[in-house]
Amino acid sequence: MILIIDDDIAVRTSLNLLLKQAGYKAVAVGNPREALKAVREQLHLLEVVLMDMNFSIETSGEDGLKLLQQLKELAPQLPVILITGWGTISLAVAGMRAGAFDFITKPWSNEYLLGQINTARKLSAPDAVATTGILTRKNLDKQYNFRKIVGEDPAFLAILRNIGQISPTDASVLIEGESGTGKELIAEAIHLNSLRRSQPFVKVNLGGISASLFESEMFGHKRGAFTDAKSDRTGRFEMANKGSIFLDEMGELDLNSQVKMLRVLQDRTYEVLGDSRPRKLDIRVISATNRRLEDMVEQDRFREDLFYRINLITIKLPALRERPGDIPLLVNYFIDNLKETYNRRDLTVTLRALNWLKQLPLPGNIRELKNLVERTVLISGKTILEPEDFQLHLQQAPKKANKKDMPAVGAMTLEEMEAAMIRKSMQFYDNNVSKVAKALGVSRGALYRRLDKFNIPYDAAD
Repeated sequence: MILIIDDDIAVRTSLNLLLKQAGYKAVAVGNPREALKAVREQLHLLEVVLMDMNFSIETSGEDGLKLLQQLKELAPQLPVILITGWGTISLAVAGMRAGAFDFITKPWSNEYLLGQINTARKLSAPDAVATTGILTRKNLDKQYNFRKIVGEDPAFLAILRNIGQISPTDASVLIEGESGTGKELIAEAIHLNSLRRSQPFVKVNLGGISASLFESEMFGHKRGAFTDAKSDRTGRFEMANKGSIFLDEMGELDLNSQVKMLRVLQDRTYEVLGDSRPRKLDIRVISATNRRLEDMVEQDRFREDLFYRINLITIKLPALRERPGDIPLLVNYFIDNLKETYNRRDLTVTLRALNWLKQLPLPGNIRELKNLVERTVLISGKTILEPEDFQLHLQQAPKKANKKDMPAVGAMTLEEMEAAMIRKSMQFYDNNVSKVAKALGVSRGALYRRLDKFNIPYDAAD
């Protein structure tokens, strides 16, 4: 049963009719007192609450926040979806901090609202978090499609189980983890195990899209929309319609683009440049970042409302050093692929080499391990690989600066230090932007923006 709380009888009537047409039982009340009474008396029947944030003339939302707090005290596990206007998004953010499941803005899309209700029901259902049976990779592979993902570490298996459970919903997912931990593979696994698996899966590297091209890349444009628009262009959102979109490097998005991203993720509508006709969007949003977005929110570098919009579910991927037992599995997986790629059927890695590889810190995680294995196979020319073969081709990570080499506190601002490090790296790598970006742990797009910001010369053709 769905509980509707709104002081506007027209809204209550509209929502009641919509839910009944969708096959839900609903009960509607007009004020906080009736709402609390309904929860106390029918808690065992309630699945989701739809709640307006204003019940007074002042429209401050304080009464809505108070009611939300009371509801969470009465029924902590009951998901509450807030209904608010676009102009009061800050109020919705306050509600998310207070424990709301999600928020929608007026006027809402019926399809999107029903989708969020369905997601809330699935994620809060008891069987959504049940841990029946023994958690093994074999059992997981019987239930889910994880064929591209390698690993049997117990903590990693728990993550895979959670991924399998949330995949059939349309919940937005934020994947966090260091570079090289396999965020893209996890995003693809979510899509492959979802109800949208037969629809497009579109990958977007936001760090590689400049602010000036953001709208054209994401929303598309019509011929003649701007000077260089010589033909129509299909945007990434349109490509992903009915399927899933993977927004990688979300932390690289500038504030202006974040506003545009929020509007399309919130309203599920967008406009193609040069065409003012709004278009509807039906997508599953999966985001990823190697940054701490919570810290960026505190520093006013990432919008809090967008943060809550993209991380209904958060998946934190462990670094490879946190699951060293999976390193031999990964090495053998890479070796099997290289056997096919280079027609080297007799390739093998000794047990001694596998044990040695398990001890490596591998700051570049799975990506670094894969490169090391392939580099060793290609350059050594050997069929049986020993620890010494890998040692010869192990690229050392850039040495961390000694504390004594650091400038005195107050001698430089963070911005000046960043500029100095970029200049030093450009000089060291002979202005090779790709190598500098890799060494500094940023995308090429992010590095280009910093080069422009600090007026550091570079070859635009690189």
